[in-house]
Amino acid sequence: MLKAAGQAHPQWYPMTAPVEFAGHGPLIIAEGEGVWITDQAGRRYVDGRGGLLNVNVGHRRPEVRAALIEQFDRIAYYPSFDGTATPVSIALAERLLELTAPEGMARVLFGSGGSDAVETALKVARQYWKLEGAAARTKFISLRNAYHGTHFGGTSLNGNAAFREAYEPLLAGCHQVETPWLYRNPFTDDPEELAAICATLLEREILNQGPDTVAAFIAEPAQGAGGYIVPPASYWRRAREVCDHYGVLMIADEVITGFGRLGDWFGCRLWGVRPDIMCLAKGLTSGYVPLGATLINQRIAEAWERADTPAAHMHGYSYSGHPLGCAAALAVIDITEREALADNAAREGARLLARLQAFKDRFPLIGDVRGKGLMICLDLVTDRASKAPASPAVARRIADLARQAGAVLRPAANYIVISPPLTLGATEGDIILAALDAAFTATAMDN
Repeated sequence: MLKAAGQAHPQWYPMTAPVEFAGHGPLIIAEGEGVWITDQAGRRYVDGRGGLLNVNVGHRRPEVRAALIEQFDRIAYYPSFDGTATPVSIALAERLLELTAPEGMARVLFGSGGSDAVETALKVARQYWKLEGAAARTKFISLRNAYHGTHFGGTSLNGNAAFREAYEPLLAGCHQVETPWLYRNPFTDDPEELAAICATLLEREILNQGPDTVAAFIAEPAQGAGGYIVPPASYWRRAREVCDHYGVLMIADEVITGFGRLGDWFGCRLWGVRPDIMCLAKGLTSGYVPLGATLINQRIAEAWERADTPAAHMHGYSYSGHPLGCAAALAVIDITEREALADNAAREGARLLARLQAFKDRFPLIGDVRGKGLMICLDLVTDRASKAPASPAVARRIADLARQAGAVLRPAANYIVISPPLTLGATEGDIILAALDAAFTATAMDN
């Protein structure tokens, strides 16, 4: 029944052309446990995608199930509007502020996911400057290749035209500057020089727009969907200095990088930077229940709390602070902390990255291997000298062959993304490596 329904295409799929499923249905995942998933036909795979870079603690965790049942038996839903809350939403807000004390976060606004978290951050930034008497500060600067979700604000800031062009014209006042991408940049192969150049380009854009018109700079600590790009170590510190010099807010989009994926609790912490606003989702609940959160620091919070006239947040979602989502998040945070999953991501990610670097010597199709923690990318090329990207069809072919060999991985543009649950062990990591070896070997033989 499910297979027939899938082949009849009653459901459309994000970031996918319906024609791609002509003649066959989707991969229907029926079960999951730990780092493993099972399709409808009973075939078992290592979940090398980690859901969508979000199932950090693995599938079917009994601790999360117990937390959801316990909350369900109290109250499954009540809104956060009009000054109401639930004990579990307050508990989660307090826990998040404890976790982000090193970043100086002071208040929490909940939403339903990552796109909500970004949209909230943009609105908070705009309203903050109005409350501060600087209403002209309305513009946002992001990075080329950035990905900030699918709402109109985030879409306007996405640094890849593929995410924007179907919906243009978009939000005015959004501008992109060069990404500190060591593999593909027109400037230098030296990481520290690149960090300095890109920070200077950010400064030049702020000056070009007029510092008194720029509300915020937003960036992912390591870029996700735009290319899985890890910046040079000093870039974030340099960008923070530029923002501070011109009074521009810094928004860290931690939707993917938060809660351990890069090998530290948060990406901005990894780079030693304190943003003004943090956007969280994905690993917050490990995908068990949709939930997002936008955290703001004391500087921003005080604009509302000292306002002469009460200033309302004219923004929110029906499911802001959803009790089941908050219960799942608290359980997930406990697991992440107890099992030191950020440390495991750093350790297992370094092991995978080292082994995958050796693939470059064997397979000319691989132009670059990059990553941090358990967010790793293989950049596929047709020619290493020119770095010409391979077609998306090639990436899909590699992913299909890897799946046949026992690992589900994500093809995105000309990339293969490896982002398993942070509970990954060496045994499952070896299965991913063996599946990729088989996939690249078969592709090389085809050519």
